[in-house]
Amino acid sequence: MNRLARSFLGAFPTASIGSYLAVMAVLSTLPLLAFVAFLLMQLERSQFEALRTNVADDAHAISQSVERKIADMETTLALLANSVELQQGDLQAFHTRVGESLKASSLYVILARRDGSQIVNTRLPWGTPLRPMANPESVRSALRSGNVEISDVFLGATSERWVVNLTRPLGERGPAGVDAVVLTQDAASLGSLASRNALSPGWSAALVDGKGRIVVSSGADNRPSGTEVDQSWLELMYGSNNSAVFYRDGRQHLMGYAKVADWPWRAIVWGPVDSLNSSFVALWKSLLIGSLVFLTLILGVVMVAAHHLRSAIRKIACMADRIGHGDIVSPERTKIVEANQVAVALSNASFDRAEAEDRIHFILQELVHRTKNILSLVQAMMRQLARGTDDVEEFQRAVSGRLAGLAQSIEALAKQQWGGIPLASLVDLQLTTVTGSSDRISRRGPDLLVNANAVQNLGLVFHELATNSVKYGALSVLEGRLRIEWEILAPLEEGEEPRLRLLWSEQHGPPVNPPTRRGFGSTVIERHAASSFGGQVSVDFDPAGLRWTLVAPLSSFLAQASADDGE
Repeated sequence: MNRLARSFLGAFPTASIGSYLAVMAVLSTLPLLAFVAFLLMQLERSQFEALRTNVADDAHAISQSVERKIADMETTLALLANSVELQQGDLQAFHTRVGESLKASSLYVILARRDGSQIVNTRLPWGTPLRPMANPESVRSALRSGNVEISDVFLGATSERWVVNLTRPLGERGPAGVDAVVLTQDAASLGSLASRNALSPGWSAALVDGKGRIVVSSGADNRPSGTEVDQSWLELMYGSNNSAVFYRDGRQHLMGYAKVADWPWRAIVWGPVDSLNSSFVALWKSLLIGSLVFLTLILGVVMVAAHHLRSAIRKIACMADRIGHGDIVSPERTKIVEANQVAVALSNASFDRAEAEDRIHFILQELVHRTKNILSLVQAMMRQLARGTDDVEEFQRAVSGRLAGLAQSIEALAKQQWGGIPLASLVDLQLTTVTGSSDRISRRGPDLLVNANAVQNLGLVFHELATNSVKYGALSVLEGRLRIEWEILAPLEEGEEPRLRLLWSEQHGPPVNPPTRRGFGSTVIERHAASSFGGQVSVDFDPAGLRWTLVAPLSSFLAQASADDGE
């Protein structure tokens, strides 16, 4: 797992924070843009499907209009076929009345025989010689089926225009040999049916007859009547109402088609898809331009943020460098809250480091000073002990015991960083070192924190007194007791400082005899104690028990005076 994490982290190159922020901005923006693009593609696809439906609906609407038009023509034919004039065989009256009634329209009526010859044609004045019909097959087909039929588009012989015929066969041949009534319509007159106001630019609409020829068309690809449509279009038309896609000139086209109900004609609508997708093209362009602007703005904000971050990091690095050279630095103010917190922490660390270095220097100086004092004391102690004995083993025991007591005092001071220890603790420490127990020892006095000098020197004194008591005094017998008391004495005169009185008294021990010679112990408890504290020492060799008293200025003992303690 760690190897995988290291490999993953190793894949990131070393680069500026601005580069990483820029990459993060791009990586966070691109998915959003991709999602928007995906939504637009989905919307475009949905729009395309809706477009296919709309195109098919447009074709169906045209086919319905044509269907209504043919239905009206069929109604007109029924009225004409049952007219009184035709039933009575008065063809001139028929020509006159029908011509007047259809004068305002584009419709004309033909009375025809089975062979396609014309008997009446309202397009021409009465009595004009008539030529055979240009499309006699439409009459014969209607007579065979017995139904009303609409013809394909053809070029009329009389009008010399593209026309269509709606033919109604008569059940029985009428007067003058009339077999069918034909309602003829100029193809151009049907143009309004093929035009759609809703068609987009570039799109076209048309009516196609049963043979696949244009009856009438409108729009951008306006084709003349009688023009045959592409065979591939006809192959795409499946079902009565649908849409299809085809390609022409490298562009995608869409075609909607619908069959005119009960008739062989079809209505078609076609055009290029991209003309309808122009809004999407504009939307894509807007998205692209907006994305570039958005990304530019984000990168601009990232660059500003990276500038502030770089500035903050450089300021903090400069602070750290100065701290490395031992300087005390003040916090730098930046635009980044977290960087300001780091700057404050570094500033505090520089102050703490300076204080720690000063304290270390002080402790080192104090250690040198204490070491010199201890060595001097040990040297004097060894000289004095050497004068009092010629026995090496006795000398070794004397030195070892006193060094053990001195070591206990130094260890206690070290634990308190040479700041002093309570006087009661010093008493317990030294006496326990010598006697091993404090059951027969009582102490009483106020709480005092004594300085390092007092700890060392009083430690030597207590060690000597305790050693003497164990050998010759009260602690040498089970009944013996030891009492240590101290009190603060008021100044004798105004302006003098208080004094400390320290009393060592032994009771219930063997009778005390004054020493016959003065050794190292006597020197320590008398002269050394008096000189170390600048006080007075009295030793009373009372047969009932030894009494040792030290009276010295209180400042010689207190820890606050440790900075100025003597040699």
